[in-house]
Amino acid sequence: MRSKLRSGYTTGACAAATAKAAAIALLSQKQVSTVQVRFPDSSNVTFSVLDSSYTTGLGKAAVIKDAGDDPDVTNGARIEAEVRIVDHDSTNSDSCIKIVGGRGVGLVTKPGLAVGIGKHAINPVPMQMIRENVEDTVQSHTASDKVRLEVTIIVPDGEELAKKTLNARLGIIGGISILGTTGIVRPISAEAWTATIRSSMDVAQATGVEEIFLSTGRTSERCVQMALNPPEEALVMMGDYLEFSLLQVKDYRFKRVHVATMWAKLLKGAMGYAQTHVRHGALETEAVCVFLKDKGIDQTIIEKLSGSNTAREILEKLIHDKDHHIIELVCDTAIQRYQTISRIPVSIHLVNGNGTLICSRVS
Repeated sequence: MRSKLRSGYTTGACAAATAKAAAIALLSQKQVSTVQVRFPDSSNVTFSVLDSSYTTGLGKAAVIKDAGDDPDVTNGARIEAEVRIVDHDSTNSDSCIKIVGGRGVGLVTKPGLAVGIGKHAINPVPMQMIRENVEDTVQSHTASDKVRLEVTIIVPDGEELAKKTLNARLGIIGGISILGTTGIVRPISAEAWTATIRSSMDVAQATGVEEIFLSTGRTSERCVQMALNPPEEALVMMGDYLEFSLLQVKDYRFKRVHVATMWAKLLKGAMGYAQTHVRHGALETEAVCVFLKDKGIDQTIIEKLSGSNTAREILEKLIHDKDHHIIELVCDTAIQRYQTISRIPVSIHLVNGNGTLICSRVS
């Protein structure tokens, strides 16, 4: 029996933990080995702290991110904080805490994100977590509310880690984002991916994009980039979140949505699958034959396709026998379904496994 997957903690929660630990080290002039962090739901979580240190004006600490069993690129990343005592004028007037990003925390350069242009990519909930936990520390370790602190969040490997994310496309340069809405990473959860889809659409709209390109993967995306040369901001990597992405389109002012996909995922979409990953249901080739028969395809062709081992084999047979009208029928069926969901015109770009464009269909 498969054991239950283990939850972990977001970069935002880890940043709050290391900031609080560094503040405690500074204000108590003692090393810190663990720290309790208050989460948005008011629960408290204990974090292990590494390399805490202090001088008269500076506290430092580090936390290693544990994402649990979630395949997160930042799992195991070292997140550091430096906390300094500063003059009153260097902080926001309504808070005793100023929070900035340091090395490895990305800088926002495009509109449409939760953080404004020119600011470090520390999202609102993590920012609030850091602020509240450091303010709690000030209140419990000083007799005066006039202590002003500057918190710097650092991710030493952040610039390298960011290369494995879509940050550059979103206009976040030089490092990762400090993210999270609950503080908790749910294993194999859709939250991070769907948040990126929404952020990509936010940036697209904010930069004036009128037609967006949803792609199921890197190969299909590269193909439409070469064929159609859309602006980078128009590209939205949806992965397997087909129906989710099409539903989101209704919240924006886009005039057309392009879907770049491969054959198996196109078939799933045309047949009504909301999520195209295999874990949400394998694509049975006999079910494809039933689908095509219901669409009026000649029985002799159905018999030829019957017994195929994979969707790819079905496609290879159709191409070999020049049955392109069936491929176009599947594209057109998908277009009708996608337009019903998105409520705007849809184009389909079918990409082969080698990255070449098989066909494009426009509503």
